[in-house]
Amino acid sequence: MRVVHDLVAYEPNPRGSVVTIGAYDGVHLGHQAVLRFVRDLAAARDHEAICLTFDRHPAEVVRPESAPCTLTFLDQKLELLDATGFVDTTSVLAFDEARSHETAEDFIREVLVAGLGARLVVVGADFHFGYRRHGTVHLLEQMGAELGFEVVGVGLVPVEGDPSGAPYSSTAIRALLAQGRVGDAARMLGRPARPHEVRGTVVVGDRRGRTLGFPTANVAVPARSCLPADGIYAGTFVAQDGVERVGAISWGRRPTFYDDAAASVLEVHVLDFDDDLYGQTVKVRIAKWLHGEERFESVDDLVAQMQRDVAATREAVKI
Repeated sequence: MRVVHDLVAYEPNPRGSVVTIGAYDGVHLGHQAVLRFVRDLAAARDHEAICLTFDRHPAEVVRPESAPCTLTFLDQKLELLDATGFVDTTSVLAFDEARSHETAEDFIREVLVAGLGARLVVVGADFHFGYRRHGTVHLLEQMGAELGFEVVGVGLVPVEGDPSGAPYSSTAIRALLAQGRVGDAARMLGRPARPHEVRGTVVVGDRRGRTLGFPTANVAVPARSCLPADGIYAGTFVAQDGVERVGAISWGRRPTFYDDAAASVLEVHVLDFDDDLYGQTVKVRIAKWLHGEERFESVDDLVAQMQRDVAATREAVKI
């Protein structure tokens, strides 16, 4: 998959392109179904299959006070888009204050037509874009008739096996994570189930885990990272050597030692591993909820629970 950050340097495919537009946060199964549809349309017309996405979720700029947490930052999103095998090119638009004031009409002319050579545009049926969200599917259809592209509005993809007809969505996945339902979130993210992954840098913590016999990697994650409910989880850990290892994961405020911690901390006890990880950029894949955070009356009680958590992690995660 080719990645384009600057449309000025991009030469549109002379055969034209099928373009889908969206934040694609999480690249979940609903997104993948749309991308497969785009791939099929592009193959049938001998067009290029293009995903147009954004560097920064638009909501972070236009309504930062209510912007959602981020399931996948740009580097991971690009990896996931590439892994689908459905996309020829991903065009990444930096979404900043200037972009937020761009009119829908200018976006269509300058980005979709002149920039990407769109002959067919695939968007959600309720898609809105441009300054103050004045752009709609109807506007796309009107301008497409004038500028030479077609438009397909697609509905949300229902979750397979869900009798309620609820759709796959990034919003639904965030809600599941907020409840600690990481297994359900994983089943919406991929097939086979793909655990939610957060990335960050290993930093120096209070080093208490090592004194308890359970050294942990303290992982500092970007502020907008979407993390699950505070609790203890089983999952895996990938350091810069690329090896995926089983890990017992704690995300919380460590109530046994702190009465009023200001923020939750992500710690991973990597099983059967004790090398230096400080400064490394790592991936934490959160696969299964074990239990909520607990406050223990003694350190011995805490250590006994940690032993049980490690055993449960070994049982839950097989790689």
